[in-house]
Order: sequence, then C-alpha cells, then structure tokens
Amino acid sequence: MWETSARLLRLLSLLQTRRDWSGAELAERLEITPRTVRRDIDRLRGLGYPVEATAGVAGYRLGPGADLPPLLLDDDEAVAVAMGLRTAAGGSITGIEETSVRALAKLEQVLPSRLRHRINALRSMTVPMANAGPTVDPSTLTAIAAACRDSLRLRFDYRTHDGTTGVRTTEPHRLVHSGRRWYLVGWDVDRQDWRTYRVDRLDPRTPTGPRFTPRTPPDPDLGGYTSRGISTSAYRYQARFTLHVSAETAAERIAPTTGALEPIDEHSCTLRAGSDSLDELAIYVTTKGFDFRVHEPPELVERVRTLAARLAGATD
Repeated sequence: MWETSARLLRLLSLLQTRRDWSGAELAERLEITPRTVRRDIDRLRGLGYPVEATAGVAGYRLGPGADLPPLLLDDDEAVAVAMGLRTAAGGSITGIEETSVRALAKLEQVLPSRLRHRINALRSMTVPMANAGPTVDPSTLTAIAAACRDSLRLRFDYRTHDGTTGVRTTEPHRLVHSGRRWYLVGWDVDRQDWRTYRVDRLDPRTPTGPRFTPRTPPDPDLGGYTSRGISTSAYRYQARFTLHVSAETAAERIAPTTGALEPIDEHSCTLRAGSDSLDELAIYVTTKGFDFRVHEPPELVERVRTLAARLAGATD
C-alpha cells in the first residue's frame, strides 16, 4: 500500500512538470508497465484529480479542476518558489505584490523548519533595489503565455516608442524577461518578419486564434536575439567593439537592454550596441572602464579618433 501511494505521488508530480505525457513515457519514468500506469491514472481520477486523456498517441495531461491540486516540491524547488514570491512583491508585474504575499504566507505554513531557516538566511543577506521600470499586468502576461503555449495567433494594440498606436497580428513564440522589462518575440503576420515587442506597451485583444504551426525561431539563443534587437537593431548607428575583458566581467556593467555581449575567449568579448548619436556610443563604451577597440561603423571609428585628439589636447 505504501509503495502504491508513493508511486501515485510520483505520477502526480510528473503530470505537473509538463503539459502532455504519453503512457509509455510515464511507464518508463516510473519503471512500471503501461497497464499499471492506466490503473494509477484511474486511482488519481477517483481521488478527484482531473487527469485527461489526450488525442492521438495514448497520453495524459493534468486538466483544470475545481480545486488546485497540491504541488509536490523538493527542497530546492520550495526555496526557489519562496524566494521568487518575495522578489515578486517588489517586481515588475502590476498588482502582484499583495498576491505574492498571500501565496508566500500559505507556503511558509507548510514548510519544514530547515527550509524556513534557509529562506530566512537568504532574505536577511539580500538587499533589493527599487524597481523604477515599467510594470506589466499579470493578466496580460498569462494571456500571452497561453497563446505561445497553444500556438494561437494574438492580436493586440501596440504603442511604439514615439507614442503612435496600431494593431498588430502575431504568431507569438516566447516571452523574454530582461530583469526590468518583459518582451514578446513573435512573427509579425502583416510584416512577414520576426519582431520584438515591449509587453508594457501592448494590450491583447480577444478572442485569440486561429491556431498556427510554430516556426523555427530566428535564433536558438532568444535571450541574445532579444538583447541585440532592443539594444542595437532599432537605432541609426549599430556599433561593434572588442572589449578586452571576459564577457562575464563585462556583463557586470553592461545590461542586456543596452548592449549585446558575445564571448571571444576568456580575456575578450564582442560588444554590439546602438544609438542615434555617435557621441553617445563613444561615451557609453568609454565610461564602462574597459580597454576596447572600435570596429564599426566607419563613422564611429573616425568620431572616436576626433574625440581622442580633442581630449588629449584638453590635458596639455
């Protein structure tokens, strides 16, 4: 009886980790037969868990129910969730502070003392900085995430950086979070190209749909793709520098929203950044405190030479 109960908990935990499982996959993970999987699924249903059969290849998913099923977390997952809720209390999602506090209170009621000590130690040694960036409504994030997950076209009103508003139709692919802002990477149906959108500037329209076949993303590294798009591609001048420090060291001073870093070796990296002003680019890279070499555009190379001569003359 104890072995069966433990197996049911493991099965429930697996169903919570991803959307769809085939019966064969569950049998392999649990080291049981497909027939036993079917019996255990029936037991979970008898306990009130809404386990649904998926179409096509015999499979299962945990569907929505009247009550939220208990989450099964290991120690590290529980600490991560608790710290995430604490961070969200001052995060970049509008109105999430009070909700996060309520969820955290429920979680801490069931945490064993050893985990509460770990969380309290992390909290006491952490000093949050004030978040002055734009916030995003949680319902907007969940609507976009659901459209990405279910491959549903998304229409939304979008405000560009100059304040103009228009309607966009996209095949949404992924949400990207820079630490201060949320971005949507998607295929723009009207422009027939990949685009990156600031989520705090968009307002989804309902209903969503129709379904679409997901495209190959523009870059396997969507974080780097988004960084290049928002820090470089949108500007008149697109600069490339070599920094004579590692990418890890440079990342301590260069945010992904202002420049895209690519490692060359353990002692150097490439920085790509954009601006509508050559002077702004020259000052930006100079004040980071790293030795560097400028490669392009040619106008920036010449501008740096001119500024260098001017600065040298100012010290004579």
